[in-house]
Amino acid sequence: MPTYESLAHFLRDWKNLTPAQKAAFLVAVSRFVADLRSGKGFRRGLRARRMQGHPDVRELTWAPNGRATFSYGTSLQEGEPHIVWRRIGTHEIFGRP
Repeated sequence: MPTYESLAHFLRDWKNLTPAQKAAFLVAVSRFVADLRSGKGFRRGLRARRMQGHPDVRELTWAPNGRATFSYGTSLQEGEPHIVWRRIGTHEIFGRP
């Protein structure tokens, strides 16, 4: 089972999301985790990829204007990825991912 942590920026961003945005993100995260477990890469709809100009940061699309940034941290369980959620919101988060 993948593990995760959330940075302070992510938690502040989360508080500003609407209930509908939070629900959409949680649906995307369930798909994200399923894809991590499968080991076959992320489905196209999540658009999980490296951020341009930030080699260690990746982005995830969870709505038409919903984005989250994350990075991989040190694994806490052998063989399982550890996700560090960095920011969540609209495209505006890309200024400080």
